[in-house]
Amino acid sequence: MPLIESQPDALATMYARSLFELALEHGGQSLAESIAGQIEDIIELARQDRTFSEFLASRVLPMKARDKSIDRIFNGHVHPLVLNFLRLLNRKGRLSHLPPIGAALDAILQAHFGRVEVDVFTAAPIEERQLNLIRDRLAVVLGRQPVLHAYTEASMIGGMKLRIGDQLIDASIASRLRLMQERLTNRGGAKIRGLGADLIEGSGHQEG
Repeated sequence: MPLIESQPDALATMYARSLFELALEHGGQSLAESIAGQIEDIIELARQDRTFSEFLASRVLPMKARDKSIDRIFNGHVHPLVLNFLRLLNRKGRLSHLPPIGAALDAILQAHFGRVEVDVFTAAPIEERQLNLIRDRLAVVLGRQPVLHAYTEASMIGGMKLRIGDQLIDASIASRLRLMQERLTNRGGAKIRGLGADLIEGSGHQEG
């Protein structure tokens, strides 16, 4: 049984907030961000390695045996708060819920420090200068500090797409062409047909 991929619920948020507050108390923003990053790294490793995912989520493996393995695997490689948190989740039988807990932790982190995650999609790798311009513009529009993640999407003709939370802002050329086609078909069809008729008629007069 692999880890559970789901949206954060009240329980996930409760665990995430407890870890976040401990991190703030012991090391402020930098530690909170570091711990969130370490949790995400563990989740990503589990997504890529099914055996590791099943080790974390298995209900067959005895709690004490897994606790020793967690200590052996992570001790010295993650912050003590992260290690203790993983062992707590193990004792409570909640390790399988690590992905929604990680998502809740990230949301709490962004909200607390006035930041927002933004995915930027372009047809080709985007230059740092352009990313900085996008970041500055979004900061003004959103009133929050955007954290940009750049991705390339080969299927795009050009332009850009932005994903902010669950909202997708599509400014790609393909999207503009689709919109243009819809407008021409739905609104401008009659005008274009009329223009075509005028051109044909004008051509006939010239021939005469």
